[in-house]
Amino acid sequence: MVACARTKEAVVIDPGADPEKIVAQCQGLTVRHLACSHGHRNHASAKDDVRARVGGETGLSLLDAKAYLRSADRYLEEGDRLAFGDFELEVIGTPGHSPGSLCFKVGNHLFTGDTLLAGNLGRTDLPDVDLRRQLVSVISKLLSLPENTVVYPGHGPTTTVGQERRDNVAVEMLRRAG
Repeated sequence: MVACARTKEAVVIDPGADPEKIVAQCQGLTVRHLACSHGHRNHASAKDDVRARVGGETGLSLLDAKAYLRSADRYLEEGDRLAFGDFELEVIGTPGHSPGSLCFKVGNHLFTGDTLLAGNLGRTDLPDVDLRRQLVSVISKLLSLPENTVVYPGHGPTTTVGQERRDNVAVEMLRRAG
């Protein structure tokens, strides 16, 4: 969750599980958006339950909505901007981990779902993963951001774009491959 301290407006990113915990964290906030980085169950399955209890507009890529039979109030695509308080959540299209994977940027904070994890990529053994597209997304859209951009993956510890440029296993394998 990202919230504006002044207006108390918020966006919930990847409401996939534990709706009770998410709803509790929303207390005192006005939720404007519930944005899913992709349609996998562990990133999107609680969105409707949370929305019913705290409000907000759900968002997901149309490709993932079709692939995983999920609906949303709004179908997100590259370049969309979701306003909340004094901030905007910028939508970055990063297909590969799923057909319509998205990442979300707020200032110098980047929420990557399973597209990019600290030191690696999200699972690449799933049937709908296109590893080549995922690597292209990571290198062309994420690692081109400023080095001090803080990365919040869907799983594991936070990192930075600079750290991933230097130490990401998948990026290093690509460098070696030439």
